[in-house]
Amino acid sequence: MATGVLPAPFSGVKISDSKLGFVPRQKYCESLHKTVRRKTRTVMVGDVALGSEHPIRIQTMTTSDTKDIAATVDEVMRIADKGADIVRITVQGKKEADACFEIKDKLVQLNYNIPLVADIHFAPAVALRVAECFDKIRVNPGNFADRRAQFETIEYTEDEYQKELQHIEQVFTPLVEKCKKYGRAMRIGTNHGSLSDRIMSYYGDSPRGMVESAFEFARICRKLDYHNFVFSMKASNPVIMVQAYRLLVAEMYVHGWDYPLHLGVTEAGEGEDGRMKSAIGIGTLLQDGLGDTIRVSLTEPPEEEIDPCKRLANLGTKAAELQQGVAPFEEKHRHYFDFQRRTGDLPVQKEGEEVDYRNVLHRDGSVLMTVSLDQLKAPELLYRSLATKLVVGMPFKDLATVDSILLRELPPVDDHVARLALKRLIDVSMGVIAPLSEQLTKPLPNAMVLVNLKELSGGAYKLLPEGTRLVVSVRGDEPYEELEVLKSIDATMILHDVPFNEDNVSRVHAARRLFEFLSENSVNFPVIHHINFPTGIHRDELVIHAGTYAGALLVDGLGDGVMLEAPDQDFEFLRNTSFNLLQGCRMRNTKTEYVSCPSCGRTLFDLQEISAEIREKTSHLPGVSIAIMGCIVNGPGEMADADFGYVGGSPGKIDLYVGKTVVKRGIAMSEATDALIGLIKEHGRWVDPPVADE
Repeated sequence: MATGVLPAPFSGVKISDSKLGFVPRQKYCESLHKTVRRKTRTVMVGDVALGSEHPIRIQTMTTSDTKDIAATVDEVMRIADKGADIVRITVQGKKEADACFEIKDKLVQLNYNIPLVADIHFAPAVALRVAECFDKIRVNPGNFADRRAQFETIEYTEDEYQKELQHIEQVFTPLVEKCKKYGRAMRIGTNHGSLSDRIMSYYGDSPRGMVESAFEFARICRKLDYHNFVFSMKASNPVIMVQAYRLLVAEMYVHGWDYPLHLGVTEAGEGEDGRMKSAIGIGTLLQDGLGDTIRVSLTEPPEEEIDPCKRLANLGTKAAELQQGVAPFEEKHRHYFDFQRRTGDLPVQKEGEEVDYRNVLHRDGSVLMTVSLDQLKAPELLYRSLATKLVVGMPFKDLATVDSILLRELPPVDDHVARLALKRLIDVSMGVIAPLSEQLTKPLPNAMVLVNLKELSGGAYKLLPEGTRLVVSVRGDEPYEELEVLKSIDATMILHDVPFNEDNVSRVHAARRLFEFLSENSVNFPVIHHINFPTGIHRDELVIHAGTYAGALLVDGLGDGVMLEAPDQDFEFLRNTSFNLLQGCRMRNTKTEYVSCPSCGRTLFDLQEISAEIREKTSHLPGVSIAIMGCIVNGPGEMADADFGYVGGSPGKIDLYVGKTVVKRGIAMSEATDALIGLIKEHGRWVDPPVADE
């Protein structure tokens, strides 16, 4: 194979450079200091216009058997009634394609004109058929003309590679010509899990390979003067998904292309996990001004995807309309396309300190919580809510224990119960933070003290005993001369905090500016993303805001933890959401990770029921990742991050995978969950569920 020579034009780095980790600083969005929506052309999907001159469009996908015309029509109507702009339907064979004509006719008769999209894998002939009635065709470049990946490295001569490209053009051209003839739209939708062996042999299983796979098809469209298409770069890992979209847009800027983007994290899962992963991936890109239509892929009924979609679209629309941001600044240290984490210096023990501060932060990402005086009245309940392990009523840190707590108000000096509870937490290396004014008036021994820049520059903190640990609250958009004081102090951590209701300031861009200042001045304090939500915020809104505002930074490796504060929200919910956020950003792993597809007409079992069953029996395995897939259409590569896979192989039968390799086939569904557990045990990854504390 001619390594270092690209088989088709690609303006990024050469393969040899890529392997060395070199990534050029290319433009990937309109502005680095504020949210400005990227200008894209209008693509018509039926009567719905996609592009930067139009609202962010919302879509989902049916889960019924496409051949069941009545069920599919009913599902489309429910989805439309919930407010979706576009609906996708899987079309895997001739029978399904024939059914599409009846589905379309029945919907039109019932006055439902919502555009319909055919989801096509491995079936060029089916795509040609359904293009005569549906408004848009989704093709997957990894499997439309290439065979299913076997994860084999194939060596090509330049001539052999060009013949492969000619084969793709020969297979794909008839569909492009038909879409032109009928005025249909197209989505060139790359999936991280289904790249072809040919692409992976040149580019690896990487965001760069995802982009090149899509560009091969886009070049054919452009050659035929067809431009009514959009791109997507989906992955189950939000970090890879964000990198792939950014690289795609960077390449489009180089080429002068302006095609719209369909955003989504594939196989996100269910419940809060699925919403969080989607918010991290989609929300990050919306803050960058990228994205024209979105789908939140949940293992739930499709109409349940619409609400989180709307919340994300509203968040992105508001940011772009207000052009939320900060004053312009030069950005030289952030990595747009390759993940490199900036790890703040963790606390070290200092001479003369009475307690151990080394674990007030966690190396893989920290969770901080605010605690009220009322909670201190019942110490054992507080210990449990912080997820400590109790031994004879005494707290000890565990895998998913909160690392540090903030008290807005300290208990009176004579409140012995509250003070003893705090002492016990400090004794097990939980950080306790109190505001400067509180610590000066009713000091708590060994507490860390929260100060702001004004208190630092004014010297008020010098009234504290020498050696007191400082926690500094910073907005990130202050004048640089105010930030200069950070260079002359010793802080245990920084809390990045922009008030929630400041509509014109972007929390994300303010944090990027702060990190730029810290990197430029070699100030390596850990930074915690602190979001103080208002009273009355909806739980889903909180999850989506947290995933967007903190996730957009953590996926770039910027930040060492989170502190989510909401006065009227359940403490356990906030704690779990914080840990979910860190795990979704591929940082601290405190529970089993699930890659769970949202179901569609290809699904060979009840995904929601089976997913719940598997989760119930395996949710206590931190560090283990399990893929639960209705079928294997997106390719075993979609399980790239998973240790074990539970996949529909045929009706009523399950195939089990270890990584990308199938190890057991055709297991009866009634026995499959136990067989999965047996497989986990065989590989030494099983532990028995913990026994609840007495």
